[in-house]
Amino acid sequence: MASSSCLNVAITQPCVSLSPSFSPNSKHPNQSLLPHSSFTPIHSSSLPLRSNQILSHPRSYKLPLPYAPNFHVVALAKVEPLKVMISGPPASGKGTQCELITKKYGLVHIPAGDLLRAEIASASENGKRAKEYMEKGELVPDEIVVMMVKERLLQPDSQEKGWLLDGYPRSSSQAAGLEDFGIHPDLFILLEVPEDILVERVVGRRLDPLTGKIYHLKYSPPENEEIASRLTQRFDDTEEKVKLRLHTHHQNVEAVLSKYKDITVKVNGNAPKENVFAQIDAALTQLLELRKENSGSLAA
Repeated sequence: MASSSCLNVAITQPCVSLSPSFSPNSKHPNQSLLPHSSFTPIHSSSLPLRSNQILSHPRSYKLPLPYAPNFHVVALAKVEPLKVMISGPPASGKGTQCELITKKYGLVHIPAGDLLRAEIASASENGKRAKEYMEKGELVPDEIVVMMVKERLLQPDSQEKGWLLDGYPRSSSQAAGLEDFGIHPDLFILLEVPEDILVERVVGRRLDPLTGKIYHLKYSPPENEEIASRLTQRFDDTEEKVKLRLHTHHQNVEAVLSKYKDITVKVNGNAPKENVFAQIDAALTQLLELRKENSGSLAA
């Protein structure tokens, strides 16, 4: 009977740990604890595991061996991918920061505006419905756009890598629509830049119609006179129109912040792009480290 106390289990998971749990109420002279009467999985599956079987599922199991220590086989929990939303007024540098975030963290970048255009171009059901409203000169209803965003966030690449939702939601009703679908971000990043700086950035922007490159008369001037001579200004890049857009942005973002105030990180966007990203990077790194710690404690 003494030989039956040996645990004969082959473990194939590289991150598995074994931790014995002993019972002080043992009555058998050679046993360390009371044997369990049946196999009990910690999570889902209830199939029995014999002592000579290979453990192939990354879950925690109790192995019922008579007169033997009750070992808990624990696989380290996988860290969930990041789910991030980012918002910022026109000319806040949001596009640049999205590029830097996705480059470092591998998140799937989902710009809401591009998503709407892509759905229409693909002639999807949601795209067809959206096009009907746009052709009438009407705004696309929230429920259509929310459905588009929801379906994109639930695609395999977004679920596996995590996602960066850019410029959405823009109202409390849109945020509520995502909440209804069970979509909750881990972090809401808000870029903040003084209004006078934003106006200067927008009004000074110029487009090269030949290459599509964006210049700024002060911060990123054209390389030569030939390029400068063909630059154009977008019709809505005037001071009057940018101030109207900023007013709309501030109204919308305040409504959204009421939904995400507990997970909002406000970032000073009036700095070189590297310094702005350093603030964002610090917040994301802290979030990941906390998540890893929590996953480790759950698996221990």
